[in-house]
Amino acid sequence: MLEYEFMRNALMGGALVAIVSAAVGYFLVLRGQTFAGHALSHTGFAGATAAVLIGFPPLWGLVAFTMGAGVAMGLLGERISGRDVAIGMVLSLSLGLGLLFLHFYTTYATAATAVLFGNVLAIQKQTLGALLGLGAVALSALAFIARPLLFASLQPELAEARGVRLTLVGTLFLVIVAIATAEAAQIVGVLLVFTLMVGPAAAAQRLTASIPGGILLSIVFALVEALGGITLAYYTDWPSSFCITALAAIIYFIASAMPSRRALR
Repeated sequence: MLEYEFMRNALMGGALVAIVSAAVGYFLVLRGQTFAGHALSHTGFAGATAAVLIGFPPLWGLVAFTMGAGVAMGLLGERISGRDVAIGMVLSLSLGLGLLFLHFYTTYATAATAVLFGNVLAIQKQTLGALLGLGAVALSALAFIARPLLFASLQPELAEARGVRLTLVGTLFLVIVAIATAEAAQIVGVLLVFTLMVGPAAAAQRLTASIPGGILLSIVFALVEALGGITLAYYTDWPSSFCITALAAIIYFIASAMPSRRALR
């Protein structure tokens, strides 16, 4: 399997995306903002198709649109709570815009399928470089705001009283989520971002109460899912996104069957 360059690229890309998605996803689940990640991925579809339409790589359209949406959602702060219908309409509009862009240039239908469901086996070396750079930015930014982010996630009222600017921290975090979402879409597509962004983190939080241990376990799960799914796809000729999603579901359901975790510490 490793004799083929496209498989080596796929495994390296899968590993990079898994690490970033799992680390960021842990805080996303902890903060109860999983729907925000879902919204960002759908918004990215419009950006990706727009980028393809004008001749740019879809990854950069994903990054631009998701970051813009992340900033907007972060600035709304608590006002986005309970507005599932409004966010759902934005998701529908984003998909509609993507389809509109494809209407003008139907020759890009194959590219749209890759954006929706991912195509890890088509990752090129230049894409690996972009994923590495974006991942480094996302993880560095996450490490920089990790302490106030954790404080604001677990005890927002006390954090605000201690001077933590909740809106600023929340906005910066959603920008980081946007970058991780754009990366994950390269592996599993915008429709299946939950697979790597939420699945490993949710399973890890079921199994350990330690935050450092939970982040590490989330990364391990994501690596198993990404690398295992790509390997399974190679030997079965099944879609890689399906294999990754199936492994994520198995791990999550096994973790859910375990006794509930203790309170986070």
